[in-house]
Amino acid sequence: MTIGQFLLCLGCVCAISAGQLLFKKAGILLSTDHGWLDSPVLLTVGLAAVIYGSATLLWIYLLKDVTLSRAYMIFALSFVLVPIASVYFYGEKLGWGYVVGTALILLGLLVIFQSESPVQ
Repeated sequence: MTIGQFLLCLGCVCAISAGQLLFKKAGILLSTDHGWLDSPVLLTVGLAAVIYGSATLLWIYLLKDVTLSRAYMIFALSFVLVPIASVYFYGEKLGWGYVVGTALILLGLLVIFQSESPVQ
């Protein structure tokens, strides 16, 4: 995987994470007085769908040249980014289990990157 491919993969992770945050926002809007057909909900879900769709097309583009096993491991970062962003944007709380799990994910990625040098 080249540096450029790695950066595109990180772009996919960020886009998927942004989509998840927007889906949460849509859920929050639905839990208030908004219905599915209200403009704020439709716009939020629509934006999330566009971001997800774009990330999917970029992902397919990446997979034409990058092995799935190398690219997919980077997607584990979304399990780190989304919950951290949910604390910042939505005031959610994270427990010790999340901290330990995140450390294990990051440690696992470090081991993979060191042993297989996925970025050249």
